Amino acid sequence: MLIDFFYHLRGSELPVTIREYLDLLTALEARVAPPNMDDFYFLTRTVLIKDERYFDRFDRAFGSFFIEVLYGMEEISAEIPDEWLRDAIERHLSEEERSKLEAMGWDKLMETLKERLQEQDGAHHGGSKWIGTGGTSPFGAYDHHPEGVRIGQKESRNRHAVKVWDKREFKNFDDSVELGTRNIKVALRRLRQFARTGADEGLDLDDTIRSTADKGGMLDLKMVPERHNAVKVLLFLDVGGSMDDHIRVCEELFSACHTEFKHLEYFYFHNCVYEKVWRDNKRRFDETLSTWDVLHTYGHDYKLIFVGDATMSPYEIVYPNASVEHWNEEPGQVWMQRLLNTYPKAIWLNPQNEAYWNQIPSIQVIQEILGQERMFPLTIEGLEEGIRYLAK
Repeated sequence: MLIDFFYHLRGSELPVTIREYLDLLTALEARVAPPNMDDFYFLTRTVLIKDERYFDRFDRAFGSFFIEVLYGMEEISAEIPDEWLRDAIERHLSEEERSKLEAMGWDKLMETLKERLQEQDGAHHGGSKWIGTGGTSPFGAYDHHPEGVRIGQKESRNRHAVKVWDKREFKNFDDSVELGTRNIKVALRRLRQFARTGADEGLDLDDTIRSTADKGGMLDLKMVPERHNAVKVLLFLDVGGSMDDHIRVCEELFSACHTEFKHLEYFYFHNCVYEKVWRDNKRRFDETLSTWDVLHTYGHDYKLIFVGDATMSPYEIVYPNASVEHWNEEPGQVWMQRLLNTYPKAIWLNPQNEAYWNQIPSIQVIQEILGQERMFPLTIEGLEEGIRYLAK
């Protein structure tokens, strides 16, 4: 069985060698793990897999062998009653019905919203005009309109809203995350420029030996400042909304950056950078930083890294007053260009699947602002390419 398991792992393109296989046999003979499937899984993964990037592939190979190959079990499926999945006030439209809904355009949408707020005097559900729920109106909650203002809905569903009426709360990224950050740290280490800074805390061995010899063997310790990575980084992190799907990988990147870069400044934004950014999502409405102040505080030698899925309404980038959460006097593209003019060494790391980039208009707009060659997928390979670009 173990031989078949070994070949199954090799067939799954896992870098497992005879040396690891023999180590596994030795561990089993020594009864390192109790005789149950959970402990056997952790033992085999520990002994056979030496690189964290293969953990997910190993999990799938392990499951397919011991469920399908060994036991010949069929895939388990269950039929979930429709009423479990349907919101009581939500209206589901057919593809034909949905295709009949047309986007108004930004100016018309805002003008119509003002009219509705002045005219409406009660609750409405299932209609096509008033602010309500479950209908085809562009104003309200739980509908499928291609562009609208979300009002009274707990969280995003279809991600078509171009403006959100309700106040939303976001969480800061955790900079103590360690699992899965090793490969990210390796990629970030390509962006290194060492310099000796700070107090004299490190031993200069060569100079100590030379000075001691010159003094006839009398020990003369010579100290120098420690070497640190002198690269300076500005990290702009998109948070909330569609970025909730990518929290894990963003936290891993955030944690790795804190470890690798001594000179790191980070700021949060939502969807696109505007006139204000913030450091603490819990106080993002009370303690904001002017983007102008950021531009005038940090020198041109900083490397600029944007992290975000760039998935939003294109209006949010190119129109004033089109931010999904506030009324911005200048379009997001103006602030993006100011940042790029100040920090020419800049890249955008996108956790959105690269296969969908050409299908999302806002990503194409951001790429046009940045230049096509400066957006990279937030994968290990994409991160390595981005870091190489910054290191040029």
